[in-house]
Amino acid sequence: MHIGRSYVSHPDPLPEGTTTEDPLPTSAEVALRSPLEADGARMWRLVRESGVLDRNSAYLYLLIGAHFRDTSVVATAGDRLVGFISGYLPPTRPGVLFIWQVAVDAAARGRGIAGRMLDDLIARPACAGVTAMETTVTPSNGASRAMFASFARRNGAAIDETAGFTGGLFPADIHEDERLLRIGPLVGGTHVRGESV
Repeated sequence: MHIGRSYVSHPDPLPEGTTTEDPLPTSAEVALRSPLEADGARMWRLVRESGVLDRNSAYLYLLIGAHFRDTSVVATAGDRLVGFISGYLPPTRPGVLFIWQVAVDAAARGRGIAGRMLDDLIARPACAGVTAMETTVTPSNGASRAMFASFARRNGAAIDETAGFTGGLFPADIHEDERLLRIGPLVGGTHVRGESV
């Protein structure tokens, strides 16, 4: 799975009268909240429309809203879902928040939504004990690398990169390595809410 990627797509359904080329009005306010089960289909569609993120089953995105809502976030502009981050606390690794997928609608680019979502997650009560954020990113994914580097700078944290999942572990014929990024140390409850990328 392409974990920690920040790619873009358009959710379905779009408001009546819009197309996949319609940008969000500049006045559209983007709100962040925990995902609900009802957001599952829209998160799945956002991933599908990206054409880049690994498509998991629609059922998995229902589970994000049902079981992982405290460590995941969606971004909305009115009734339109324009981004999400799925994450979880690995049960055998206390103090780690693992970021699984990051998706932002193409129409919502340039507003710092991905960075805002990361800041929102790390400041939540469920992450009070988190001392490190981890994700995996492919070597070619410059957008995600820049986003996580910006998050690390805002929090005064270092980034360590190590082997994650090699391409040969995936069933597809061609898959880049997924390199593990670890951002830390983070101090629970005192995370910086600075300007997002």
